[in-house]
Amino acid sequence: MANNASYSIIVRLELDNRSNALSSVTQAIAEAQAMMGAIDLIKPGHDVSVRDFTIFTDGDEHTESVLDKLKSLPGVTFISFSDRTFLMHIGGKIEVNSKTPIKNRDDLSMAYTPGVARVCMAIHYDEEKAFKLTIKRNTVAVVSDGTAVLGLGDIGPKAAMPVMEGKAMLFKDFGGVDAFPICLDTKDVDEIVATVKRIAPGFGGINLEDISAPRCFEIERRLKAELEIPVFHDDQHGTAIVLTAALINALKIVKKRPEKLKVVVAGVGAAGVACTHMLQGLGIKEIIGCDRSGALVSSRTDLNSVKQEYARTTNPKQEKGSIHDVIKGADLFVGLSGPNILTVEDIKNMAKKPIVFAMSNPTPEIMPEIAAPYVAIMATGRSDYPNQINNVLAFPGVFRGALNVRAKDINEEMKLAAAYAIANVIDEKTLTPDYIVPSVFDTTVVTKVAEAVMKAARDTGVARS
Repeated sequence: MANNASYSIIVRLELDNRSNALSSVTQAIAEAQAMMGAIDLIKPGHDVSVRDFTIFTDGDEHTESVLDKLKSLPGVTFISFSDRTFLMHIGGKIEVNSKTPIKNRDDLSMAYTPGVARVCMAIHYDEEKAFKLTIKRNTVAVVSDGTAVLGLGDIGPKAAMPVMEGKAMLFKDFGGVDAFPICLDTKDVDEIVATVKRIAPGFGGINLEDISAPRCFEIERRLKAELEIPVFHDDQHGTAIVLTAALINALKIVKKRPEKLKVVVAGVGAAGVACTHMLQGLGIKEIIGCDRSGALVSSRTDLNSVKQEYARTTNPKQEKGSIHDVIKGADLFVGLSGPNILTVEDIKNMAKKPIVFAMSNPTPEIMPEIAAPYVAIMATGRSDYPNQINNVLAFPGVFRGALNVRAKDINEEMKLAAAYAIANVIDEKTLTPDYIVPSVFDTTVVTKVAEAVMKAARDTGVARS
């Protein structure tokens, strides 16, 4: 991994000004192959001074080696160090603020008793007014049980909280949507469904997050059937939307048509199934899913119910074997599995102008620098390479649009509309193999996705306003 902010530290050192302590520190950091950031003077002095050094490393072991090197330098006294990522998380990353300050008796009487009683009764007589008169109109619950967190797996609800807080930040900063993390201390499907149903009155939408397959499929299915607010499992559908957007633009460059493609999907979990459904919605007919045991075919007896259904609706030629067998002649590889499962030989065996979307994090199915000479287009899930397929391009705009029209559901038409909206942010004149998806900081993305989602919601009859 490259040096990056997620492993950056601030080291406080006392330096002997009578020696070359400052230059020896900067030289030691460079020799340790770390990257220097800011140098801040904390306490000036004639003989000694205290400075803070911001240093970017590539991981915990690298950080330890840098610290050990600094502690051994003559003329340098180690005082302390702080991990910048942990500093950001102290006390959590989100808070609740009042929209209207209470500064006098009038404010208090309208915001709370006795005036609030009139608003309560207005909702009692017409529950639809909750969308207008409460936070429901702009609030999403980010719900997780902590069983499939990032690349960490089943780490539990408490350990999942920092991720869900981060998700809430992204909702607010990118989409203007108020979101709150709800981490549930249960893995029982019935209990999760019942709990979400009970808290639903206070929310305008439910974002399911980091719930392991195959339970996530049933949880989403039941909640969509039993609630009248949109339910969206971002690990599935957010990934699928951005993947589809990337492919729409990639096909413009390689000049291939969806119905002519052969696609291999590595990893048939929540994201793999959702991505496959969206690719089929794009018109792709030949998709082969692979798990650890190889290609999914109907004749396999070791498949769970989800994979049985997947095998029934994919792999029309019933190709068998390992991923190394079925990738031969493939136009597109979609990786949602694990690190380093593809070889250069695999890519050489693909069709002309192959497209490789290796999205496993932090280590993709094949590293871009290894694949680059042999692919037409390469994308990953990482921010330090071009073409990052990142869910943040999708979910803020999807929910912004759904909330704006008080949608009852987020259906396939709305998802496909979101994918085309993301793709169309990039003018075809500026498309290049290294630029098929817009930056996550492109401020036009959310607006265009929201507009497309709103139109699709109205066209399909799920919009209530």
